[in-house]
Amino acid sequence: MRIGPEEPCVPGFLSAYPSLAVQLPGAALPWLRRSRDEALERFAALGLPTTRDEDWKYTSVAAIARRTFGVDAVADVPGNARTVVLHHAIEGTHRMVFVDGRFVPGLSQPMPLPATLPEGARIGSLAQALDTWTEDAEAFFAAADEAADGFAALNSVFWSDGAWIDLAAGVALEAPVHLLFVTTRGDIANFPRNLIRAGDGASATVIEHHVGPDGASYLSDTLTRIVLGRGARIAHTKLQQEGRRSFHLANVSAEQGRDSAFLSHALAFGGQLSRAAITTRLGAEGCDAKLAGLYVGSGRQHIDHHTCIDHASPRGTSRELYKGVLDEAARAVFNGRVIVRPDAQRTDALQSNRNLLLSEEAEVDTKPQLEIWADDVKCAHGATVGQLDADQLHYLRARGIGESDARALLIRAFAADALAGIEHGPLRARLESLLPGALPEAM
Repeated sequence: MRIGPEEPCVPGFLSAYPSLAVQLPGAALPWLRRSRDEALERFAALGLPTTRDEDWKYTSVAAIARRTFGVDAVADVPGNARTVVLHHAIEGTHRMVFVDGRFVPGLSQPMPLPATLPEGARIGSLAQALDTWTEDAEAFFAAADEAADGFAALNSVFWSDGAWIDLAAGVALEAPVHLLFVTTRGDIANFPRNLIRAGDGASATVIEHHVGPDGASYLSDTLTRIVLGRGARIAHTKLQQEGRRSFHLANVSAEQGRDSAFLSHALAFGGQLSRAAITTRLGAEGCDAKLAGLYVGSGRQHIDHHTCIDHASPRGTSRELYKGVLDEAARAVFNGRVIVRPDAQRTDALQSNRNLLLSEEAEVDTKPQLEIWADDVKCAHGATVGQLDADQLHYLRARGIGESDARALLIRAFAADALAGIEHGPLRARLESLLPGALPEAM
């Protein structure tokens, strides 16, 4: 049953801002204090979205306002944090760990990180970087703050830490950077912010990974800003593996320079309610963007993905494939928007959303969109919603494969091409291993 329109809601933790403001990173920087205050005013004008907003028509966030979340200026690291980190560690990566929104060097590996990086690569805590990063920090933050919804505004008000990745021209990171965000307890709100910049010809793989306890109700409100110079290449994987009672709201935006390549993988396995808004702007000639996603839900999970590929310049290429597997009473929303501006001649864009429903109660609302304002283009889009193929299931069972194993094989085959573009082998293996646990009844 669809949730009807609700009244605008305001989270209770806003009242904590006056006392927190002097303790948040950059409190001594006038421009950053002003940025936070302006974001608070922006939130006052926007509020949290409601189902009256077109982009939130099928996703109600009223439950977030009904809960009381605390916002801490300083977080303690619990004794079991190392065990949690080791459980979620991914082999062959530079690991940066954030616990309840704050960077923890002692759990990161290897440290000190700069000693293991090529010259021209600066990677570290965003909160700590404010002490030394002064040349254009204000402009970079202002661009990140442009995301226009209430959750992005709240992140701009309350962000406490996150990753700062700055690659000079020509720098190539061989190993991925694994940003592991760990929530350890319930009734808190975390606001991670990541700023990633790749100079001309630079390249890196970044894994943004969010985890938390299953039995706790908490809020993760994240914002990631990526800027790619000429010929740069960034592969960004967002793995949402939050606890089943949590709320996860994310904004990821990329700005692409000439001949750059942006590869985005969005994987959603956890959360009671999760939503990711992923946008890339192909702002110069010859850009390439590939967006892929896999969302897997059971129980009464609600998983929402909104994407926007903005072809603003000629000769851009984009490919988008999102797949969903839903069981029990889970619900998914997919809205994929591809814009081809008047000057973006010779654009080549292909978009597809495919969904597999494993029960009669599962539901998906899918809306692929093409907005074409140029005439010399090649564009296509489509969406499918279906069930497991009975003939394929019968074929496997006739060859001695049990029903549960046959279903598992077909589900894995369905999901496989959404993961195929992930180049880091240990990460791809981790994602494949998560499928059975995400669909306990089906597999």
